[in-house]
Amino acid sequence: MMELKLEIGNAIQELSPWTVEVRRYLHQHPELSREEKETAKYIKRHLEEMGIEVMSYGETDVIGLLKGTATRGDKQTKTVALRADIDALPVTEETGLRFASKNKGIMHACGHDGHTSILLTVAKVLSERKHLIKGNIKFIFQHAEEVVPGGAEGLVKAGVLDDVDAIFGLHLWQPVKSGIIAVKPGPIMAGADEFLIRIKGKGGHGSMPHDTVDPVVVASSLIMNLQTLVSRSINPLYPVVVSVGTLQAGTTYNVIPDTAYLRGTIRYFHHEVQDSMPGLIRRLSEGICSAFGAACEVEYTYGDPPVINDEEMNHLVQQAASFVVGEENVIEATPSMGGEDFAYYLQKKPGCFFFVGIQNDQNVYPHHHPKFDIDEEMLPVGAAVMTTIALSYLK
Repeated sequence: MMELKLEIGNAIQELSPWTVEVRRYLHQHPELSREEKETAKYIKRHLEEMGIEVMSYGETDVIGLLKGTATRGDKQTKTVALRADIDALPVTEETGLRFASKNKGIMHACGHDGHTSILLTVAKVLSERKHLIKGNIKFIFQHAEEVVPGGAEGLVKAGVLDDVDAIFGLHLWQPVKSGIIAVKPGPIMAGADEFLIRIKGKGGHGSMPHDTVDPVVVASSLIMNLQTLVSRSINPLYPVVVSVGTLQAGTTYNVIPDTAYLRGTIRYFHHEVQDSMPGLIRRLSEGICSAFGAACEVEYTYGDPPVINDEEMNHLVQQAASFVVGEENVIEATPSMGGEDFAYYLQKKPGCFFFVGIQNDQNVYPHHHPKFDIDEEMLPVGAAVMTTIALSYLK
């Protein structure tokens, strides 16, 4: 097995120009969530050329199955899944790259082009050595990660993991320096819910506020008091973020409007927080609005759950990453309050999600920024780690 891993590592390095070429093609041709039809066709074509069985649950996802032909005696054959997300964002690119997006207002500003090229590289290398693989490898090229509900939930419901024993995924991660692999057991990315509060006041002339119930003032008070839910209503050992992203009210400067709208997000790691938040937000909103003589309606939308890594699978990833980059370059990840629908896979099967660092002197802009870019030298590293994980799990 050690010799095979080394051989595959060398093959991945030799393939690195092809890996970069694939990434740059995808970067030039980004597609939004649930619109990834051409991207799916491109991936499908490559997998079919590799001799990998291909199927889809819709028009924008691609599932590849590589069946290893090495015998396992009378032992049950295992199947390991590897996942890459393939969608882009509604962002106008400002990188100035010669391979910048050709699709106006759409950009791979999160690294999914890199994830896809990494997984295609893994598929290419392993498909050429299936006679040495003891088990099956399922390649999940998932659509619509950037929206809620995302593509992972639908694929899980459709049965994509029914024949899978474990699943692994990665994210090219700008907060981590290039050359570093970051992973940890337990929560690594947050659950992400949404709330909408409609405040109903009484409008009127801006010069006569005493004849109105000003929903803008009510909204201002409510925005500040929402933070007390974190500091006074939630266990201080449970990290929580409450952020109001939009406040909409009024149409002109001298008219007090009838209504105001607040929309925001809740980020959390523990399910106890999600269970309590809808009631807490509703109680606080109704109380503050009542104190001002206003009324309100609260809508709470459950989003993606937190990404919670299996401890045993986390250990496997640590070992695989240490083999590729050295133990000194594998660190415990700092949990992120960002959301990821990989969580749905981990609710169904044991697995692990980890970060591949891409931050260097040239790549300083965060995910979703118009100037975001990745360190392409980390693409073969990601491919080598994912390949090692698959082989180690099937060993």
